[in-house]
Amino acid sequence: MASILVVGSLNADLVVRAPRFPQPGETISGGDLQVIPGGKGANQAVAAARLGARTSMLGRVGRDNFGNFLLDNLQTNHVDSSLVQRDDASTGTAIIVVDADGQNSIVLSPGANGKVSPADVEHASFSTFDLLLLQLEIPTPTVLRAAQLARQNGVYVLLNPAPARPLPNDLIALADFIIPNETELSLLTGMDMRDIPSTEAAARKLLEHGAQNVIVTLGSKGALFVDTSTSTHVETFKVDVVDTTAAGDAFIGGFAVKLLERSKRSLTPVDATEGESYAEHIEEAVRYGCACGALACTKFGAQPSLPAKEEVEKFITSGTNYQ
Repeated sequence: MASILVVGSLNADLVVRAPRFPQPGETISGGDLQVIPGGKGANQAVAAARLGARTSMLGRVGRDNFGNFLLDNLQTNHVDSSLVQRDDASTGTAIIVVDADGQNSIVLSPGANGKVSPADVEHASFSTFDLLLLQLEIPTPTVLRAAQLARQNGVYVLLNPAPARPLPNDLIALADFIIPNETELSLLTGMDMRDIPSTEAAARKLLEHGAQNVIVTLGSKGALFVDTSTSTHVETFKVDVVDTTAAGDAFIGGFAVKLLERSKRSLTPVDATEGESYAEHIEEAVRYGCACGALACTKFGAQPSLPAKEEVEKFITSGTNYQ
C-alpha cells in the first residue's frame, strides 16, 4: 500500500454561502454558518486516505475545541495524526464565502500552522514513506527542511505552492513535481496566463529555476503537464459545479495516489521505450487527479467533498463526458 506523509496546515473552515461576494464596505445576507474541517495539508491527507493510501499528517493545532474537532476528523478518515502537535496558539481557521456559481473567496488566519517548525519535521521517519506532500500554509523554512529530509531518504516530493509566494530555487529543485494553479503560477513567474501556450511558457520558466516537472491545474480546462521534453494538456470531466473549495486538493491527492501505483525506477525515463511508458503513466495520473477534482466540485465544503476510491473509479468508467 502506498505510504504518504503530508506536512502542512490544518484549519477549521468557517463557511457561508452567499448569492455573490460583497463589495468593499457592503454587508449582504448569506446562509447558515458551517464549520467544516479544512486546511490544504489536511485536505490533501484526507483525499489520499480516502483513495486507499496509508497517510500520515504532520502539523500543529491549538489546545482548543477546533483542535479537537480536526484531530477527531483525521482519525475518522483513517489518517495517522501522531505527528500533529498541540500548540498554545489558536487552531488555524479559514473564513470562506461561496457564491451562487460555486466559486469561493478565502481569508486565512494561520494560528498554530504558523508555528510548525523545521525541528518538528526532524521527528518524522521519512524512510518509512513513499511520498511527501507539501503546501505553503506553514513557514517556508519548514517546507524546505521537509523536502531536504525527503530527498535524503529517496522519497518523492510533491509541492503545491499555495498560497503562492516567492520560493527559493533550492526548494523548487527539490520537488519532483510542482503543482500550482494558474494564479499561483502567474505569481511565481510574473507571467500572464491567457491560454495553453502562455501557460506552458510560464511552466517552462519554473523549469529554468530548477523544477523537474510542472503540472498546472486549469479548473474547468483540466490540467497541463510540462517537463523538459514534453507538454501534455489533459482535459477534465464535465460536472455541475456546487463548490470549488478543495478541488485542487482533491486533484493533488488523486495524482499522488495514482503516481505511486508504479515504482520510482519505472518512473525514471532512461530510454525511449521507458520514456513513453513514463509519459503515459503521468498522463493517467493527471487524468485521475482531474476526476477527483471534478467530483469534489459536485459537493459543498472542503473535506466533505473529497471522493472515495470507489466513487472515482465508477465516475471514470461511467463514460462521463470531458469538458
